[in-house]
Amino acid sequence: MRTWRAELALVGITVIWGTTFVLVKAALADISTVLFLALRFTLAAMVLGPIYWRRVRMKHLGPALAAGSLLFVAYVFQTLGLEHTTPSKSAFLTGLSIPMVPLASSLVYRNRPRLFEVAGILIASLGMALMTLPGGRFEMSRGDFLSFLCAVTFALHIVVVSHYSPLIGFETIAVAQVAAAAILGAACLGVVEPVRFRASSSAITAVLVTGLLGTALAFTTMAWAQQYTSATRAALIFALEPVVAWVTSYVLTGEVMSGRGKLGAGLILAGVLLVELRVADSKRHRSETNGDTETS
Repeated sequence: MRTWRAELALVGITVIWGTTFVLVKAALADISTVLFLALRFTLAAMVLGPIYWRRVRMKHLGPALAAGSLLFVAYVFQTLGLEHTTPSKSAFLTGLSIPMVPLASSLVYRNRPRLFEVAGILIASLGMALMTLPGGRFEMSRGDFLSFLCAVTFALHIVVVSHYSPLIGFETIAVAQVAAAAILGAACLGVVEPVRFRASSSAITAVLVTGLLGTALAFTTMAWAQQYTSATRAALIFALEPVVAWVTSYVLTGEVMSGRGKLGAGLILAGVLLVELRVADSKRHRSETNGDTETS
């Protein structure tokens, strides 16, 4: 039950991330990327710090700060890439972190992914390609390359959080990674790009919503939940984000999903369900086998 609760929580934060995509896209017209990220992570750090600072284990800050550095770099790549490519390509290329997670995990920690997890990843990745590349063409631009780098960095971040959350506590991971991202954001102001800000309602709303919900709540929940599930299964759940983004776009702008997009959404759900139902069946089988052994 703890695993199911953890994965349901991951579904919840995936919904949050999917629904805030439109807000961030609109905000970039009025605020520069690094300033937006600095404000977002600073706000989250100001919220999480007073809540969890007593539980932060100072001797274990190294892994948490590494996670925060990866988190900030990933968001810089994603947000800068979004300015130079289409949202659909950005979503697909960022989503490449899904198949990269088991690869990164096997390379770093020598964890071999299970066959049905690999199958679920491939199905979900195909679905994401159908959803976000409706024209069937792939052309690498500057924005595409930045989005690809974002996927690589996000995959490493997921692996690091999954490995260290059970060892050092989710509170340490949650607070330190957000604080590290905020400090890096402040240090990079004016270095990566010129500072630009216009106090519009879209920019302010995006900072508040992403800072409080998309960062403080989401990454605390993520750090807690990944104590009880694998990095691969977490990545599969995160594959639901473009589905949520499609639904949000339809509700807010009336955008209609094509038949190809609907097929892609169905494949993403199928990939997630394949892993979830297969794991549940395996646990039930082991439980029944153990019960029979004890009875005999």
